[in-house]
Amino acid sequence: MIRPRHALERAVLLDQDHFLNGWFDRVAARTIGGLWLLAARSPRSLVHVPIRGNRPPESAAEGEPLDLVLLHHSLQFAPARWKELRARSGAGVPQTADLPEAELAGPEPDYEARRHRGYRDRFHQHVAAGTLFMTGSAPAFRETADRFLDVARRGPAHIRAYPASPHYCAEIHFLEGVIANGRGLHLEYCEDWAA
Repeated sequence: MIRPRHALERAVLLDQDHFLNGWFDRVAARTIGGLWLLAARSPRSLVHVPIRGNRPPESAAEGEPLDLVLLHHSLQFAPARWKELRARSGAGVPQTADLPEAELAGPEPDYEARRHRGYRDRFHQHVAAGTLFMTGSAPAFRETADRFLDVARRGPAHIRAYPASPHYCAEIHFLEGVIANGRGLHLEYCEDWAA
């Protein structure tokens, strides 16, 4: 199991029935984007981002707060086992891993292949024990990590350039064909967090 060493206090993911909405500051969006890429290159690891206890920004609507788990489908991990594994995991042993932001320049996604039923590089979502599980393949993680990194890179500048319309977001949309079952993720940059 891999977790960020430092708490991502300015990151929130809410289950709002039809949508999964997230709010992130620059550090949190960049870290989660890196963890998304780490999940792509570490198919035997379960990446846990514990954020469900964080206070949402004032602009957030009501919803059930969720942690995030990223894992490769080859692990065949059953989300029903998560509560027990999380309880046993403890603090862990601190180690260092470089977050692979440079891996973004990969092959272009095969959008035509996504139309076919046999296409396997999709995410499957499950919500269990207050946690969103994004189970997918390495290409699915690689192809979508840029959404978090885009929010981290462009969100702060957008807020300063357009103070009258400070909404900056990216989405992993269910109509893209990269989510097999589940809902899209709306990822919004946010600077206004309650103290």
